[in-house]
Amino acid sequence: MRDDYIKAAQKVITDPNMLINVVSHRVKQLKRGNRPLVESLEKLSSEEIALREIIEGKISFELAEG
Repeated sequence: MRDDYIKAAQKVITDPNMLINVVSHRVKQLKRGNRPLVESLEKLSSEEIALREIIEGKISFELAEG
């Protein structure tokens, strides 16, 4: 996985646990056949696609109020 994608995604979702949860949830969706929300000329893994979607603001998330 590309370090530059991880670092950029951490600027969007600063909580590491939340970032892991959002990425893993999106990877499951992609592997089930959901279409990527970003385009790329290079071959990206599902994890890299999920990170790019976070970086580009294509995925939203919210923290649960406890």
